[in-house]
Amino acid sequence: MIQFNYETEFKLLDETKTSNWINECIENEGFELGEINYIFCNDEYLHKINIEFLQHDTFTDIISFDYTLGKEINGDIFISTERVKENSDKYNTPFQEELHRVIIHGILHYLGLKDKTENEKEKMRQKENECLKIFNNK
Repeated sequence: MIQFNYETEFKLLDETKTSNWINECIENEGFELGEINYIFCNDEYLHKINIEFLQHDTFTDIISFDYTLGKEINGDIFISTERVKENSDKYNTPFQEELHRVIIHGILHYLGLKDKTENEKEKMRQKENECLKIFNNK
């Protein structure tokens, strides 16, 4: 089950379509959906979490806590919509595209993808793009 929680005025345009898309991306990789909680928040909210739980005094667009059990995907994903907006401006991409990229990015980490090295980043970007195509074709 996927739940969307909002700590700001922001709301997803279509929660059902987004849930179905996330689930399809998970199943395409041979995993199954457990419980995923998305928490959409602002920079300040996510900054506090970053300091408290990760000891990082920086702003970020996403923090994910992975509770995956075997092939069952579980976790909490915090997304700063302010940071997503700033990144969409910075990279000259539509806000919704950047938002969907970040939404699936957290899931891809749960599926075992990393993004520390250049090679890992390239693989992550390829998989994000594959998932974005699925969303755009729904």
